Amino acid sequence: MKVVVFGASRGVGLKVVEQALEAGHAVTAFVRSPEKFGIKHENLIVFKGDSMDSASVEKAIEGQEAVISALGPTRPPIPRMMETSAKNIVSGMKKHGVRRLVSTTGAGIRQPEDKPKLADHFIGFLLNLLAKTVVVDSAENVKVIQASDLDWTIARFPRLIDGEHTRKYQIGFVSKESGTQLSRADAADFVLKELTEKKWLRKLPLVSH
Repeated sequence: MKVVVFGASRGVGLKVVEQALEAGHAVTAFVRSPEKFGIKHENLIVFKGDSMDSASVEKAIEGQEAVISALGPTRPPIPRMMETSAKNIVSGMKKHGVRRLVSTTGAGIRQPEDKPKLADHFIGFLLNLLAKTVVVDSAENVKVIQASDLDWTIARFPRLIDGEHTRKYQIGFVSKESGTQLSRADAADFVLKELTEKKWLRKLPLVSH
């Protein structure tokens, strides 16, 4: 599959690129600084762009079969970066007739099916206290995607860690059984499986260890 990955330079996005290439996909890695991108592969195109620039996003999406967005907040946060990026991605996909989108967000974006335990409430309180603008921007990012008519899935992740690629994780909603962390490698594993399996179409599953 031909897929463009936004947020490809670090974290889950970087793991997605690595695993997608291993799986035989043709990958376009959308990054700000191609010279700093360390992966080289015959099935890889490194595309220089800024997700807040609609023209570069649109150009990167042209000719793709699917889109993965692993964009996360910058440090320091850029106001409305996530919301603007989502609008650009959705617009570019509609223009070029690309239907499949798998995006990522934090576990703090609550859903009606969630039954958060005390620890989840506490983490949510801290996030709203210490990173309110990031939480709001992430929520707006989700709303933009939900409002589209694309074939989207938004994977929610708890605290991400540098752990092993175990391929063993829970998928569902926030509950007493859900975990509070996940390895970036396993987060990428779910994104790529869901990309083709479409088991969580137009839903926001929580993925955790």
